[in-house]
Amino acid sequence: MSDAIGIAYSPCPNDTFVFDAWAHGRVPGAPELDVTFADIDVTNGMAERGEGDVLKVSYAVLPWVLEEYALLPCGGALGRGCGPLVLTAEPGGPASLAGKRVAVPSERSTAYLLFRLWAASEVPGGVGEVVVMPFHEIMPAVRDGKIDAGLVIHEARFTYQEYGLHKLADMGEHWEATTGLPIPLGAIIAKRSLGEETLRNLADSARASVRAAWRDPETARPYVAAHAQEMDPAVADQHIALYVNEFTESLGEDGYGAVRALLSRAAEEGLVPPLPADALVFP
Repeated sequence: MSDAIGIAYSPCPNDTFVFDAWAHGRVPGAPELDVTFADIDVTNGMAERGEGDVLKVSYAVLPWVLEEYALLPCGGALGRGCGPLVLTAEPGGPASLAGKRVAVPSERSTAYLLFRLWAASEVPGGVGEVVVMPFHEIMPAVRDGKIDAGLVIHEARFTYQEYGLHKLADMGEHWEATTGLPIPLGAIIAKRSLGEETLRNLADSARASVRAAWRDPETARPYVAAHAQEMDPAVADQHIALYVNEFTESLGEDGYGAVRALLSRAAEEGLVPPLPADALVFP
């Protein structure tokens, strides 16, 4: 596969749904893909080291990588009603988190930036220690009292009650109430060194792949199921419905506005470096 484009994305249903047609050669004119499956923490690290032609990363990592990578205007995940949740073992309000230990799955994630922006305005005096913990360990740790609260993403929106946990706050609701914009979660980026023609072809291919999945979702189902083996099919369908939407097909004005708002607010709080004015411009 020497001429193939190396791409890394997660085994999550939204990514396998989006890339099914392209990965299986069903997008006319699209370059062949050499697919690596990796969680977004891994792909974020790959981007920071300049590894990989095309990567699915968190929007939160863009300020560190946009000199080497271009943001594709499609293929990623933004949405409404899909924000990260802060979970606790007992019911409470934001003030109950003051000075408390909170587990997060990553410090290079939109979830983390949304949480820090929320805490800065809603938790008097701020939270205490922030502990990075593997995603699958967070809900059990909150349940077992090893941590005071946990920040969770993705399918945990649908499963947290199985752990007897309570939703203290929805970061997405806060973001949407204060900005009116969708939540920028996962971005597709590609090496600028591939050249403008290839970058445009990659964007066209990603857009065609998601359209193919929408036209014939049953064809994508085996690929989705194969990489989400422990996930209930109904949960996988909910996952896809939340994260594959109009912004996956095209970021559009609201999508770009959401990315700029997130990263500029985070920069004002000192959470990320400032973004150059033209950094999001696609070739």
